Amino acid sequence: MKRKPFIQIYFLLIVFSLMNVQSSAAIDESNNSFKSEIVKIISSELQSLKALYINLHKTPELSSQEINTSRKMEKELKNAGFEITYGVGNYGVVGIIKNGPGKTIMVRTDMDALPITEKTGLPYKSNVRMKDSSGNDVGVMHACGHDIHMTVFTGTARVLAKLKDKWSGTLMMVAQPAEETGVGAKAMLADGLFTRFPRPDYALALHDGPIPTGTIASKPGYILANVDSVNIEVKGIGGHGAAPETTKDPIVLASQIVMALQTIVSREVPPNKKAVVTVGSIHGGTKHNIIPDRVYLKLTVRSYEKEIRKNILDSIKRISKGIGIAAGLKEKDLPVVTIMNESVSATYNDPELAEKVMNSFKKAIGKENVILAEAVTAGEDFSEYGRVEPKIPTFIYWLGAVNPEKFMEAQRSGEKLPGLHSPFWAPDYEPTIKTGILTMSSAVLDLLKK
Repeated sequence: MKRKPFIQIYFLLIVFSLMNVQSSAAIDESNNSFKSEIVKIISSELQSLKALYINLHKTPELSSQEINTSRKMEKELKNAGFEITYGVGNYGVVGIIKNGPGKTIMVRTDMDALPITEKTGLPYKSNVRMKDSSGNDVGVMHACGHDIHMTVFTGTARVLAKLKDKWSGTLMMVAQPAEETGVGAKAMLADGLFTRFPRPDYALALHDGPIPTGTIASKPGYILANVDSVNIEVKGIGGHGAAPETTKDPIVLASQIVMALQTIVSREVPPNKKAVVTVGSIHGGTKHNIIPDRVYLKLTVRSYEKEIRKNILDSIKRISKGIGIAAGLKEKDLPVVTIMNESVSATYNDPELAEKVMNSFKKAIGKENVILAEAVTAGEDFSEYGRVEPKIPTFIYWLGAVNPEKFMEAQRSGEKLPGLHSPFWAPDYEPTIKTGILTMSSAVLDLLKK
């Protein structure tokens, strides 16, 4: 997503846990009562799933424009035997199978792509161009792996529909639009996702990442951060660059604000808490000798706890206003701080659910391939499903998408492999899809087993 620039350093934190993972990252056929049947179905469906992945990769669509992508997900769920509702929260798709008494499990995928021109050189690379929300003509690419997510989602739906004799309850498959802009989950909830349809007892999701195929990584508690996009309009009084004394220079004020914001994390956030305040854009002025009357700043703010989040945002407002007052600006001309509506809340893995699901993973792919992750400052609007009252336990995990031999060689050589949101992001898709379906299907079957 635009607000989710993936930090490669995070993945180095789990490298030492992966050093013993063999390059094959083979799926262990023992220790899981469902595994052999899941693997058999995956094998029978693999060719069509690979074709689906390539088609999705070649035909990406931007956030809130997932017209054809959503229809593909609708078709796949309908063919698998689900009762379908289309158009929930714009292009959202909900598929339901009621299979006797028991709990309701929600499995969610996202569908949107990014305004990135693909540079992988793959024979199935995207050549799509679209108009973004501002009317700009942009290249479009699944640089965040939502094509992987949808393919795993489809495979999981097929597996669970064919294994109805192994589970009892209700399965709710949700294909969500507009994750990258942070509005898709909210839109589906506002359109009655948990009132028009069975309210889930658990909600599950996954996200591909630059770790070896055959492995997954997750943790209980916070795993992804609050993400807030903040705009600051710094007003001033423009004039001639040779006569600054006749102006209130907004470039100087903006510079002071940028530097003062750096003290929020270092001096206002407890050292044992994580937070980030980054100014990603600063724009103002047109010519060397003209002092403008406006400068615009764009920030991304990352945090976990609700109180820390509030304090940081309040501090941004206080600092910006205070610098304006110190410069002698009138009340009406003080900097304007706006919190954008694309913000999302921190993603929290329910500890009890995390333990159950990660135990399923250990049985499915071997405990040596289940890695205890660190929380990252990326964001995900999957978090919104866990914020409704009463709370719904949620769980998301990282799905390895890099060839293990390439991964380990990069660790030895120091090479930086492409990550999410890179125009070179190219998952090793077949083993990624197989592991994704096996782990997600195993988790659902364990949660709904008779």
